[in-house]
Amino acid sequence: MDLIESTSRRIKQSGIIAIIRGDYSVEDTLRIGEALLAGGVTSMEVTLNSPTALTALPQLRSHFKEEMLIGAGTVRDVDQARLALEAGAQFLVSPNLDLESISFTRTKGLLHLPGVFTATEAQTAFAAGCRMMKLFPMDIGGPAYLKAIRAPLNDIDFVPTGGVSLENMADYARAGAVAVGLGSKLVLNKEQSSQDLKARAQDLRSAWEQGKHG
Repeated sequence: MDLIESTSRRIKQSGIIAIIRGDYSVEDTLRIGEALLAGGVTSMEVTLNSPTALTALPQLRSHFKEEMLIGAGTVRDVDQARLALEAGAQFLVSPNLDLESISFTRTKGLLHLPGVFTATEAQTAFAAGCRMMKLFPMDIGGPAYLKAIRAPLNDIDFVPTGGVSLENMADYARAGAVAVGLGSKLVLNKEQSSQDLKARAQDLRSAWEQGKHG
């Protein structure tokens, strides 16, 4: 099994990618990671438009080792992809579809989830070698849109992001999502207690499992 495939499998096992975006210190980010892990969420991405992202990524990797899958988000071009890779990101997530970035990450054996919304964008990414994609923004279409786009594109692994919440988590699982991306519905702000974050992670994880297997 190659690295891209094994990373994809770990994301599917996790079911949730926690998105860390904002002005968090490295210490904040490490604490958030600990609470997520305690709540059963084992994949997280730090977005590159967060001030400490490139400093936090190597420290997260060193701290969590194989317990957590650590990725970089909001990777919009090749230069950002290179910086994220050098910082130790194990996977990349983009809000957009940039073919040059996809080509670069494939040569490095790094899983890259491009951001797509239409069937044309998804097929373009598929032709470029991507099998797992961020379906974004999902607060527009919801689970019904995911179900509709999966009908002709059922060999693509979609990770809906944007608008996913505790209330619709199980619906996304039932509609065929392999995982979901969750930002502010999970990680609120730096004042959020570790206990609250752990509890939210546990509740979301339970809803995901219920949708998948219930």
